[in-house]
Amino acid sequence: MIDFGGRGVVVTGAGGGVGSALVEVLSACGARVIACDREGTDLGATAIAETHYFDLLDDDAVAAFANRVVKGNTPAAVISNAGWTRAETLADVSLAALDHEMDLNFRSAALLSQALLPAMRNQKQGAAFVFISSVNAQAHFGNPAYAAAKAALNAWMRAIATEEGRNGIRANAVIPGSIRTGAWEHRLAQKPEILAAVGKLYPLGRLVEPVEVARAAVFLASPIASGITGTTLNVDAGLMAGNLPFLDQIGG
Repeated sequence: MIDFGGRGVVVTGAGGGVGSALVEVLSACGARVIACDREGTDLGATAIAETHYFDLLDDDAVAAFANRVVKGNTPAAVISNAGWTRAETLADVSLAALDHEMDLNFRSAALLSQALLPAMRNQKQGAAFVFISSVNAQAHFGNPAYAAAKAALNAWMRAIATEEGRNGIRANAVIPGSIRTGAWEHRLAQKPEILAAVGKLYPLGRLVEPVEVARAAVFLASPIASGITGTTLNVDAGLMAGNLPFLDQIGG
């Protein structure tokens, strides 16, 4: 059984669909949940031990948060979950969109981990970073700026794993497929049948649930995964295992 023994775990984007699931799963596994999100986000869940409101796009706010956290109880793990995309195709990627999506989906998580690394080194029970990435980093499914940012996030994860392993720090990434969260609402508003259509692309016949992503991330952040670092764990309902639509076409 996973048991964090009351050690702290930082979760960014804690008020979102996956973030809320992370809070619940972590709390059930004995973690002291340090929840982070923007002002105005609901972080009132009873499972949250400590709340921090700041904008990940504000470098000074990120640094200030890191300083506050390490002056208290240095976290055992950081789960960088916050992310966002709207530029669906190359034609949608304006300069502003490129900057925004790269900054939010990669740069903010990189700067946060960089700020927390010194304090997290050489803890008796080790420490871990887990980055919530995407299948978009592994193949093209649209959202090119987001995909590039998530691919950069995977590379950053491997850098931490390689350079900081000697200091007792592990780093891994969870690679979700499409997750059934509020992020799909704008697509559903335009095309209500999209969930059924997209579900046919997945071997499991459905999108991934937020709690499924949360369980994988919590596992990688926990002492149970003590020998795992520098890797990616797909939680994608089988999407990257093969090309199901192709098989359906040739199989008759």
